[in-house]
Amino acid sequence: MTEIRFITQNLVSNLEQQLEQATTVYWITAFAMKSGVDLVLPSLVDAAKRGADIKLLVGDYLSITQPEALRRLIDAVPEAEVRIYQSHGLSFHPKAYLFRNTTENTLIVGSSNLSKSALTNGIEWSLSVPTPLEEPLFEEAATEFMRLFYHPQTLPMNSETFLLYEAKYNENNKAMPLSSLWANQDEIEVMFGTDGTDHEPVLIETNEIYSTDVTPRPAQELALKALEESMEEEYDKALAVMATGLGKTYLAAFFAERFKRVLFVAHREEILYQARDSFQHVHNSKKTGLYNATNKDIEADFLFASVATLSQEHHLAKFQSEEFDLIVVDEFHHATAPSYMRIINHFKPRFLLGITATPHRLDNSDVFGICDGNVAITINFLDAIQKQWLAPFKYFGVYDDTDYSQLRWVGTGYAEEDLARVQLHESMAEMIFSEWQSKKQTRTIGFCSSVRQAQFLANYFKQQGIHAISLDAKSDPDVRKSARQKLNDGELEIIFTVDLFNEGVDIPKVDTLLFVRPTESLAVFTQQIGRGLRLADGKDHCVIIDLIGNYRNADLKWRVFSPEDSTAKGVANIADALPMDCEIHLDTQVVDLVQHMIRKYRKPKDVLLSHYYELKADLGRRPTYLEFHLQTPVDTLSIRREFGSYFNLIQEAGDLSTHEERILRDYQAWLVEVEKTSMTKSYKMTLLHCMLQRGPSEWYKPILAEEVAQCFYEFLWGKKFRRDIDFTPAQQIKFSRFDQQKVAKHVEDNPMKFWSGKVDGLVRFENKEFWFDFDVAAEDQEILFQWTKEICEFRLHWYFERKAKRLN
Repeated sequence: MTEIRFITQNLVSNLEQQLEQATTVYWITAFAMKSGVDLVLPSLVDAAKRGADIKLLVGDYLSITQPEALRRLIDAVPEAEVRIYQSHGLSFHPKAYLFRNTTENTLIVGSSNLSKSALTNGIEWSLSVPTPLEEPLFEEAATEFMRLFYHPQTLPMNSETFLLYEAKYNENNKAMPLSSLWANQDEIEVMFGTDGTDHEPVLIETNEIYSTDVTPRPAQELALKALEESMEEEYDKALAVMATGLGKTYLAAFFAERFKRVLFVAHREEILYQARDSFQHVHNSKKTGLYNATNKDIEADFLFASVATLSQEHHLAKFQSEEFDLIVVDEFHHATAPSYMRIINHFKPRFLLGITATPHRLDNSDVFGICDGNVAITINFLDAIQKQWLAPFKYFGVYDDTDYSQLRWVGTGYAEEDLARVQLHESMAEMIFSEWQSKKQTRTIGFCSSVRQAQFLANYFKQQGIHAISLDAKSDPDVRKSARQKLNDGELEIIFTVDLFNEGVDIPKVDTLLFVRPTESLAVFTQQIGRGLRLADGKDHCVIIDLIGNYRNADLKWRVFSPEDSTAKGVANIADALPMDCEIHLDTQVVDLVQHMIRKYRKPKDVLLSHYYELKADLGRRPTYLEFHLQTPVDTLSIRREFGSYFNLIQEAGDLSTHEERILRDYQAWLVEVEKTSMTKSYKMTLLHCMLQRGPSEWYKPILAEEVAQCFYEFLWGKKFRRDIDFTPAQQIKFSRFDQQKVAKHVEDNPMKFWSGKVDGLVRFENKEFWFDFDVAAEDQEILFQWTKEICEFRLHWYFERKAKRLN
């Protein structure tokens, strides 16, 4: 191993040297300037051509990062992942360059941002630390990089998000043109002081306070039976949705009895350690191990892996695709994130089990397709309360007169400084304390917006003689553990926290929840409610005290209690649908507020367009119909009601070219027919799917049933859940083997004859030939083909998704 080097000038030559042989390139800098990017761009391009894994993360702090620097990176190195960290005005100062090659790793950390002066002759200090391939220091740095790289506050850079940043940059630099000023002065950089705000560190809590029996409980027995049925039905993937408190991790441990080697994947270190302990409790003869920044127990029977570590290509490459018989993905509602998908796509286990307490589609992500439509079991917290597996609740919706419409919305939440301005004053604390005093029971968790709010409220409560404490991700692990024990024992009355007890940590005796923050995420709100619903001696219900103002999504949060109805009328009648012994009490002002928000802000067309623009910005391009369905929380059926077809929505959004607008007019009848034709079975869209295989110029032309029979059969028989949904047991016996004549006769009867009989002139079936009766100009063929394919793919997915939910 070469020695550690101290670098004071010409860092760029060191970066270029490392890039010559690098297989992995992870860079994180507070900002990037076009002059710095231009220096390293040729070497980055060469590394990308060799197939190096390149990830670059820069900050937007003070809008110093120049848009042109980002534009050059995404244009010249399209193979690289470039993301920007949205600092929301808080300091963001890391400067580190990580390299892997086939013989060693190198970590360069110092003061140099990605600018010409910093990389050449500026006054900068850096340390270049070479390490062996598996040395913990580099692994910790790489893991922490991945956590930051896919942090919710990061934004992937593409043609759409670039425009968003450029507009923000231009606006901010009108008042204080820091970036251009510095460029003119050869970018003499300034270091900014820290405000004390850091990212969440890795906190490990290895010992659970509470023990669990090793025999399955009723909910777990029910879930195990459902998973066994999935295997008997030849599924190799399944999702189990089980409310917090029902023992998802132990369910996975009991299910693992059927498999030799198991990989358990999670995104938080404490979940990994707790899962390892749970599995050891059930399987004390198995060898367990960890795979994270500091441990690489590859040979373990049951391996518990950090997503941030395992998702790195270097680490995935150490495992064969069929290395594990069972893969368990915890908190599966995260599974559509790039880091999770990299792991899921790499492995081919005998069975993939996703476990989550969060019903999918609740928060802009859908996992249905990942599990081939097999949601083996769903037990939400309302079902569990009804079966007396969880404690009932009494919910109090308390009116908060804060005007959130005056606060800035930044990315995925309100600007912290704006929230602090309205939250950190004595009158607000007094109101919160009064509501809590009148409704609370014995042990409370208070969920806050920020560390400052948690500390402010804890101090105020202590001044009132209450045993209170604030905890956050930076709190000492021993202090956290002690506080949990004291709350459970009754020595503490309330813990104020910030997203600390969302996943993986439980205090069963908690009987009061206090929400003093806007509900920005329904998934997180569901998880937090679960913290108070565990059964415990002396606890007969949980009190939920929730401050409700005119913040974003306030009118949608009722889906947590009444998933089928979030309308104003539904809000007033939620209590009628609650489990026995549950109550809901809303201030009159709350009901009036929600009704007002629904009338003012929830016009269906505006909601659809808003989600379309947000997804387009995230993807960097126009979303496909299926992507819009999978990655937004809206009811996709509303597209047909409001726009007639998805492409009419795109036109309303202003995203069609003149040529595309003309195609939309000329073929409107066809597009609406594909969008709206009835589907009691999938047969029409399956037929269309097969016809589309002939390509842009031929798909709509006459075809015989015999020609489509093989494709039709393979599509419906290729996935067991499709044939289970669309064929009776008698039909499955009849078509157990492919018989072209039998399948062709089936296709002729339905869908060919059936579809043609429903649409005058547009869909034809004569003399055993089926076709769509319109001509397509040569210049229109590719676009109409792609649009038809998009609608077909969406409708097939939506059909099987809906049918599978009904079966479950």
